[in-house]
Amino acid sequence: MVSFFKDYEVEIVKNLRVHDAPKGTITRYFVQLVKDGMGMPTFVPVLIARGKKDGPVLGLTAAVHGNELNGIPIIQELFKEIDFENLRGTLVGVPVVNVPSLLLKKRRFTDNTDLNHVFPGVQNGNTSQVYAYRIVDRIINEFDYLLDLHTASFGRINSFYIRADMNDPETAKLAELQNAQIIVHNTARDGTLRGAAGELGIKAITLEVGDPNRFQKTMIQQGQTGVQNVMYYLDMLPGKVSPAEKKAILCKESYWLYTNTGGILHVPPTLTEVVQKDQVIASMRNIFGDLITDYKAPQDGIVIGKSINPINQTGGRILHLGIFDKA
Repeated sequence: MVSFFKDYEVEIVKNLRVHDAPKGTITRYFVQLVKDGMGMPTFVPVLIARGKKDGPVLGLTAAVHGNELNGIPIIQELFKEIDFENLRGTLVGVPVVNVPSLLLKKRRFTDNTDLNHVFPGVQNGNTSQVYAYRIVDRIINEFDYLLDLHTASFGRINSFYIRADMNDPETAKLAELQNAQIIVHNTARDGTLRGAAGELGIKAITLEVGDPNRFQKTMIQQGQTGVQNVMYYLDMLPGKVSPAEKKAILCKESYWLYTNTGGILHVPPTLTEVVQKDQVIASMRNIFGDLITDYKAPQDGIVIGKSINPINQTGGRILHLGIFDKA
């Protein structure tokens, strides 16, 4: 079924079939996933640029959380610049995975579930599980490679960093091509879209591209460069990989530090700052301004992300600490 909107033509489908898209052009789709309480369908937008020559299928996904916006213009700009004469294979862009949450300006899904914790979903499960299942079954299943674009959450900021299984040589190469500040080794066995893709044999990485609820020009440009590098590496387009100005710092693991009381939190370290064991990384004061406690780094590491919301209850996040891979 083809529908005509004010400025463009889009085809409505229930299942994406990449190889049904015509070669040498961009095809726009709305993939129908679920229906709301009024029986109205929810459509996920998909762009397919299919080259004139056969080759791999590279998928780009953004806004798995409804407040993660930087990935949207990354995908849009890449499709504006695509070179069909030389494109080998297919580029698929899903600028918004979590459509209901984007429209509600919420991070979590409509049942208050973190969608990126329930993949690959359940065919006959609850609201978020069915949505996740159909994203994988009807869209992601068509990919050979996946770059999943995210940002920090509310009240936090992120460096430009990658999560990837660095034990897999091809996945590690995808991560290195992003020219990120930090790469964190992570096997993604936690219900993420990346993990679900990996279970299907799709080589996948997660890109954390900046902060929520905003478009950041520098981050968007860096994300575009990383995707272009992957397309050059996969021989989808002719071109030379853009080298990183500074080699990414590799972390063997990472974790968040949390508060044990509530109050007004101050976190002085900057993103990508190296901190030493027992260094004071945050302080908590009460509402009268009295110091309650200082928080110290439990070991040497690097600041991947941190909280910027000063009002912090017990169990709130302080900062995301990356632990160096000394090898």
